[in-house]
Amino acid sequence: MDQIKTGRLIKQLRTELGLTQKQLAEHINVSDKAISKWERGNGCPDVSLLAELADVFKTDVRTLLSGEIDKNESEKGNMKKIRFYVCGRCGNIVTATSDASVTCCGNILGPQMPQKADDSSKLKVEDIGGELLVSSDHEMTKAHYISFVAYVSDNSALLFKQYPEWGVQVMLPPYRSGRLLWYCTKHGLYYQDIRL
Repeated sequence: MDQIKTGRLIKQLRTELGLTQKQLAEHINVSDKAISKWERGNGCPDVSLLAELADVFKTDVRTLLSGEIDKNESEKGNMKKIRFYVCGRCGNIVTATSDASVTCCGNILGPQMPQKADDSSKLKVEDIGGELLVSSDHEMTKAHYISFVAYVSDNSALLFKQYPEWGVQVMLPPYRSGRLLWYCTKHGLYYQDIRL
């Protein structure tokens, strides 16, 4: 931890919240002199206080330790750059349109890297009376199943949660083109492009 950078960040976050040094000190049970010392770079918070500080500032401990807020470059809302983060413990699914720091069940999650589906593993897409039926013969047991199917276009994303022992069947409005993505609990994230 660079105490000067961390001190500057503490001051920045405190002033953004409109807190005085004394008010911040009261939130985390230290003296306002301690806050002043940190902000001047003449010391740093004890490790035991970092989680409380992060809670007050609505940030994480890593940000406080680094002394910098990482800002994502604007993706201009392009949904085709959507990233999927999947927790291997609880199955939680998080999406973001640019890089994000995601944690779940105490683990840092990285974005799933989609791999192009080969002909044998592609989802079936059928036009049935103006809607698209997406289905699969993929195994759907508790140990091995497709946990979600998503449709992504330039300006929208639809996510359909799937469950073990259910067959994969998703109904989509008739889109002209887009990308189907699905997550297999054993093999990861796959994609296929659809064009009608």
